Amino acid sequence: MSLRRLPGALRRGTESLWTVVRSHSSAKAKEEAGSRWAGEKAELLEVLEARVKQLQADNVCEVVAPEALSRESGFSKAVPWKGAAPIQKEPTLKHEVRSASHPSRWMEKLSKEKSIKHKRLLRLEAKLLAANPRTKLTRKKGEKAAQGEEGPLKSPAGGRPKNPAKSQAPQETRGRHHSPRVTSRQAGPLEGSRGASEGPGERAEEKLPLEEEEGSRQGHVRLSILAYLDCCLFLGQTERAQQCLMFYHRSHTRRRLLDIQMYNCLMRGYAKKGALSLVGQLFQRLEEAGLKPNLESYLAALECMGRSGVNPEVVARCLQQLKADGLQLEDLWRDSRHEEDEVEMALRAVRKVKPDFQPPLPVRQAEICTVPLFGDFYTKEKPVSYPKLDFTAQELRERFREQLQMEASSVVTINSVEADKPLTEQALKARELLAVLRSRWRAALLQSFQESKLCLGQRMLGQLSLYPFLCVLKDEEYVDILIQSISSLPPQGESLLILARELGTKVCNKYVIQRKSWSCLVGKIQRLYDSYIQLLAKDTPPDHYLPREYWEQLEAEAGYGSSLVARECVWPHSLLVQLGLHLVELLVQVLKMESNLLTPGLEPKLIPILYHVYSFRSGRQIGFIRPHPILTRLFSEAAETTLTFDSFAIPMLCPPVPWVSPSFGAYILSPTKLMRCVDGAVQHQLLLERCPRGNLFSVMDALNQLGNCPWKVNQAILDVVISIFNDKGNEKLDVPPPPSEAPQPTRLALGDAPLTKSALKREMAQCRKKAMEMFSLRMDTLYKLSIAKHMGGRAFWFPHNMDFRGRTYPCPPHFNHLGSDLTRAILLFAEGRPLGPRGLDWLKVHLMNLTGLKKKSSLQDRLAYANAVMEDILDSADHPLTGRKWWMAADEPWQALACCMEIAKATRAPDPAAHLSQFPVHQDGSCNGLQHYAALGRDVIGATSVNLMPCDVPQDVYSGVAQQAPPVASDSVDHRHHGLLHHFAPDEALQDLGDLHALRSVSLPKHLHLRPSAPTGAANKFHSSLSGPNCQTPKDPASLAPPSTAPRLSFETECPRAEPHARCPLRKPDTLKQKNAFPPNFIHSLDSTHMMLTALHCHRQGLTFVSVHDCYWTHALTVDIMNQVCREQFVELHRQPILQDLSKFMLQKYCANLPRANRESDFDLQKVKESTYFFS
Repeated sequence: MSLRRLPGALRRGTESLWTVVRSHSSAKAKEEAGSRWAGEKAELLEVLEARVKQLQADNVCEVVAPEALSRESGFSKAVPWKGAAPIQKEPTLKHEVRSASHPSRWMEKLSKEKSIKHKRLLRLEAKLLAANPRTKLTRKKGEKAAQGEEGPLKSPAGGRPKNPAKSQAPQETRGRHHSPRVTSRQAGPLEGSRGASEGPGERAEEKLPLEEEEGSRQGHVRLSILAYLDCCLFLGQTERAQQCLMFYHRSHTRRRLLDIQMYNCLMRGYAKKGALSLVGQLFQRLEEAGLKPNLESYLAALECMGRSGVNPEVVARCLQQLKADGLQLEDLWRDSRHEEDEVEMALRAVRKVKPDFQPPLPVRQAEICTVPLFGDFYTKEKPVSYPKLDFTAQELRERFREQLQMEASSVVTINSVEADKPLTEQALKARELLAVLRSRWRAALLQSFQESKLCLGQRMLGQLSLYPFLCVLKDEEYVDILIQSISSLPPQGESLLILARELGTKVCNKYVIQRKSWSCLVGKIQRLYDSYIQLLAKDTPPDHYLPREYWEQLEAEAGYGSSLVARECVWPHSLLVQLGLHLVELLVQVLKMESNLLTPGLEPKLIPILYHVYSFRSGRQIGFIRPHPILTRLFSEAAETTLTFDSFAIPMLCPPVPWVSPSFGAYILSPTKLMRCVDGAVQHQLLLERCPRGNLFSVMDALNQLGNCPWKVNQAILDVVISIFNDKGNEKLDVPPPPSEAPQPTRLALGDAPLTKSALKREMAQCRKKAMEMFSLRMDTLYKLSIAKHMGGRAFWFPHNMDFRGRTYPCPPHFNHLGSDLTRAILLFAEGRPLGPRGLDWLKVHLMNLTGLKKKSSLQDRLAYANAVMEDILDSADHPLTGRKWWMAADEPWQALACCMEIAKATRAPDPAAHLSQFPVHQDGSCNGLQHYAALGRDVIGATSVNLMPCDVPQDVYSGVAQQAPPVASDSVDHRHHGLLHHFAPDEALQDLGDLHALRSVSLPKHLHLRPSAPTGAANKFHSSLSGPNCQTPKDPASLAPPSTAPRLSFETECPRAEPHARCPLRKPDTLKQKNAFPPNFIHSLDSTHMMLTALHCHRQGLTFVSVHDCYWTHALTVDIMNQVCREQFVELHRQPILQDLSKFMLQKYCANLPRANRESDFDLQKVKESTYFFS
């Protein structure tokens, strides 16, 4: 398959990426041909229409003025600046009258083609209605609109129309009012249910349904159009943007893809040039499209008037029309995100009419956290002084400027830890050869890139193309991205789609960063940050604000408001892949090398360095891009010692910008989302933006607290790890060996007999798989160690975001404290605190926890054992690689070694209690998921088995279950809250644990079905609230499949896994996966809530706190305080009516007239505060 066929979907603008990739990677060739033929016929129909207009152009005898068209179409409103400047006539406003001759064969053929197309649409509709009856009303209304828009214009006598302007304009209006994106006041019952009080175009920019538009093909096309217009205007190519908009505006069918944002985008481009007449034309286009101007539209108009110096009467008419549309002038400065001098120009125009007008300051509305669970935290009876960082204000300012410079460059090149290896003659020759090849590749890529861009730029204007997206950066920057991608390509190759997506994302990120760098946004953020560090620096007076609260106050004082949030245009996932496919095609087609590079005796021949192959995964055909073996060998011999990363992959050099909204926080320039999600999903961000800000305060404050913790590298551990890494690694210590140590296939079996062909094939496949695994693990460790060495002795920070469950994650992907045992051992707190009277004991207990030797013993027994093996601990600290190596037998060997070194420093200090320790001590939850289950069900037996009840020694839930159930249950108990019980535990084990089958009779939508995954008490509570006479499992699974227009679950545990189904509404969800997913996701949302509560209250008490989900870290001095806070917040969390709220939500949304859940209070939650081993 040629890669040239794939980018065609973006140019056609009507197919989604999902359809294109599927059609090129499946075996259903007949279905492909049918869909392609339908698309080609649609294009042919458009060509025929254009040809008819061209043939009729010689007989044009009437041109209808825009004012007449407005009157005939039923719009009474005049353009705000009517008469201010002559308005140019667009070709679309010309309505031709045919001569008295009979209709030509072209017209007859056109009518016949439309009739055939209409019949095919009716047949398709019948199939869709049979599959989903709920679409009946919508389909019929949409079909009527389509008939009114696309049907041939006929006079009452069957001939030509008497007056095209009078006959066509009302049809246009009616068609637009039946568009699913615009709701009329006279809409039918179906449309009225979506908001009958809204007029056409009202709040259009907010009407982005989560599943039926943004998750669908049309949603991706809309985002692609908006991104296309945005890039054209950024490049100053307003003519290209105008032609694209008019291409979609002229056709009634394509016009449905346009919304108010696209017209406003072009208005802003015209406003920058002072082209008032063109802005006026766009207002007329809005009327033709049935859309209503909003605040952004009028801001662009006023800005244009300020630049062009129009008469005050024109401005007055504009303001009068703004008021007539129900808008307020003051809102222009309150609700919009402005760039550059938009506000000044608009204000200049307004003051021509109102000289004393002063715009209101963009003050953020005062909101409070409305979540009852966090009410006590935000109710401050007296001022609270939050902890400071151990840095001066000047140090933080310098660090901010370094971080800003690093993000502006978008990439960071660092030295690899392999740079310390001696350079061989073979490596030197390979590097010289690579340098020559790269120079040649760069020149060839640059030339081919410019030629392809020129070719795309000369194609038909108006239709979507990749041209503007290939111009937003310098040509050399695209080439640098491509050359870098070659170096990072693994020997086994990379999936075509993954590689394309990565390349497209790199271009998009670099474009966003450059655009922010060139705007005035950076200066505003820098001025705010210079003031913000007064809250954090140790040489400034203490204050009682949280970081978010202080930043918001600074914004209000500076009058910035929402202007700090850049007006970013999202590049949809399909666009990123299409752009990446174009770049991958250049790599495959252009880059060549000689076949005799490593074997000079052979005849030279140019061969591609990359090639496209297919592989089958789960029955699907997947395309791969693989490097030639010669290139792989060349890279291996060169052993290059530099690594290049995106700037956001490196820890921050300064405290992160606090999260103050879902669109602003963490990095200075690099785009970051508050909630991470799968590629292509947008509903998470939309829901966050529509959520009341007060409900997000606790989440953002917890993320800010976690991100403000400074870190440093444990240099002693890093040196030991690097020495083992460069000495062929050690698999027992999780230091992966190089691929050269991979096992080689043997050709002899037992008894020196040669292997059969099939056996040899299996042997080679196993060796190949092992080599691939070793390479992946080796590179992952190389990245982590190289970044750690690059940070050196400097302090750094990890900005945080979260997933849909609320679980928090550091943004830098490679090196962070959520990594493996090796990565965690390399990290220390940058700020040290004295051990205090109990700190050394906590270090010893923590060491025993890391070794796993005394899991079932009390804390006193663990401490006694640590004192007994103190000689081995000190030997491990002094001679980690040459001594007794006691630490290597631990469950977590590298963290155990780091703890041994810290204990050695403390015990040898003159006063161990005064020793400044930077070592993090962990307190881990005991089967944390089951703890939440037991607390939800108030189950005494379950609470005792998971250490919610005070006991002398820690309880082991596995042992308790093993005494009552078959041995296999011990392997499945902890998997239950991860949705895997169905695959591991037999029914007998489930019955011994309680009536866990009760939930199987619950009738919920398939994407919300519950799994019986709770202990005895919780299962009965769920059953009592969700089962009943009206809740029975239907016989037809399809009846439970959610319709494409139904809203998804809006509870706090919305799962993004349902997003791919939006691309294919008729596809049934995997009911087993959905049933298995709900319980663990809900429980994970509870443990993340518990973590955030603990983080906020620890921050209030001045503790350093970070977490790895249900494992909490702090200094040894403050372990006791953190344990107290942790237990108090767990009790406070489960005092809330969690099950009752969930039951109420489920019953209201999916069942009717059923009893609510009744909680039996058998277990006393207050006992958790007395439990030593709840977290230990």
